[in-house]
Amino acid sequence: MKFLKFAPPLFCILFCLSARTQAQVTMTIGQNFVGSTYNIETQALPPDCDGTIGPNEFVEFINDQFAVYDKTTGSNTYRIDAGTFWSQAGISPAAYSDPRIIYDPSSQRWFATMVDLNPNAADPTTQNNNFLLAVSVSSDPAGNWQAVRFRASPSSVAFADFPTLGVDANAVYISGDFFHGETNPLGAGLVSIPKADLLLPTPVITNRTWFGIADYSVRGQVYQPVMCLDGTSSGNVVAVGNIGMDIIQYSNLFCFAVQNAGGPGATLTAPVNLTVPPYQVPYNADFDAPLFTPTQSDGTSALEGNDARISARVFAVAGVIYAVHNTELNNRMAIRWYRISATTRALLEVGTLADNTQDLFFPAIAANASGTVVIGYNACGPGTNNLTVSCYAVAGQTSGGVTTFGTPLLLQAGVNDYHGDDETLLDPFLGLPPYSRWGDYNSIANDPSDPSRFWTMIMYPSDGATQDVYSTQITELITASPRPKLTITETGTNATISWASSFTGFTLQKNTSISSPLTWSNVPQAQVTNGNSISVTISANSGKQFFRLKK
Repeated sequence: MKFLKFAPPLFCILFCLSARTQAQVTMTIGQNFVGSTYNIETQALPPDCDGTIGPNEFVEFINDQFAVYDKTTGSNTYRIDAGTFWSQAGISPAAYSDPRIIYDPSSQRWFATMVDLNPNAADPTTQNNNFLLAVSVSSDPAGNWQAVRFRASPSSVAFADFPTLGVDANAVYISGDFFHGETNPLGAGLVSIPKADLLLPTPVITNRTWFGIADYSVRGQVYQPVMCLDGTSSGNVVAVGNIGMDIIQYSNLFCFAVQNAGGPGATLTAPVNLTVPPYQVPYNADFDAPLFTPTQSDGTSALEGNDARISARVFAVAGVIYAVHNTELNNRMAIRWYRISATTRALLEVGTLADNTQDLFFPAIAANASGTVVIGYNACGPGTNNLTVSCYAVAGQTSGGVTTFGTPLLLQAGVNDYHGDDETLLDPFLGLPPYSRWGDYNSIANDPSDPSRFWTMIMYPSDGATQDVYSTQITELITASPRPKLTITETGTNATISWASSFTGFTLQKNTSISSPLTWSNVPQAQVTNGNSISVTISANSGKQFFRLKK
């Protein structure tokens, strides 16, 4: 609790009546347990490591498994394969891929999506496919679900790859990266579905809006619909200008929004092209092709990493959009993060996290309204500081418009290097030599019951005897944010009390004494936000007073 005291002639005293003020956010590990393990619970290569946290459970949804874990004990309370999940929800796809799952506190429902494909086709990407969307009947993820299936591109022969999922107060949004044959990319597509229609006793999708397939140069490559649970963002979408398969540096992001998404006939705003510092992903000369391969502790580079797409969920919290993707720094894979205004779509802040001896890859980001930011990711590296592929997280705090990250925290160390079962496969379309699939994404989410807690799901090599087994690691991260600091300045007969704008949702209160019993009252003057500061202006001739911020 922070207090500020002044009296004419004006002076101020800052002091703390509780624990010391922290300069940076601290982060500790709570629950930390293994989810699914290859060749035991799952046969997925790669798993597409997606999961999220709800009021009571963490739900893991990977390419062939749907599993529920008690968040207070980490125990696995429910598990079915993905095919059974969809059939119990009312549809039976022959094959499916790329799961995404979200918990929406406002409706107390879960939303999940995948794409289907024809397993008998010589090249499934030459054919149309469908978006699969399921909605839980209640807040219990182990209870009943209802699913719908609809053609991903109703206007052309196109295959939707790498589906992404977002939800806000108005709608559910699904996007895909569209192909006609794997070497013939067509562009990115997006559909919005009124959320109220999906919450009916029988979900309805007749009011959905399909926005067509746009060339990457128009709105970017691989859309990520923004997930917003606090009502401060609606319909926002973020994409990189180019995912970097040509190993050329790019310097732009695209942001736009879906308007009137709560009903039929939704429209798109014009795209905003944001200029950002150049990004690219390292070219690996061993492969004679643009394959992004982190170097493992044994010195090999046979692990497929990531390109520059935004692969994990994008969140909007307190009017700020948080996004993250891979880039290159000093010939190492690094993490590029962004803060973007959800209202104006202006770039607020950008930064890069890197390590001189390690590759950092498959990042995922989330934040809370207090400006605490957490990024989960994989890291590995060779040499004297060799590191097998491991799970990490790093926490940052935004204060005065500047985000400062602390020291990375090891969540789970890799047991061995990874050279998985698919290492001997040749990619029939790109003609690449053997490599081991990893990813295609990791996940992180803020706990709806406690915004200071974040949950990650990240994969790691888990078998010490062989090099072909991975597991998913589910970790609860408990953060403690610094408290806001009040400052006071005198201008003529007025005094202005201010604090950093990253600390939103506080009420300024006053008291004439700090002797017990304490009786605080709200300062009636309005709060004004100006850039990185929130301030309240009062008369400097009001006599001795003490001030505090109350959440």
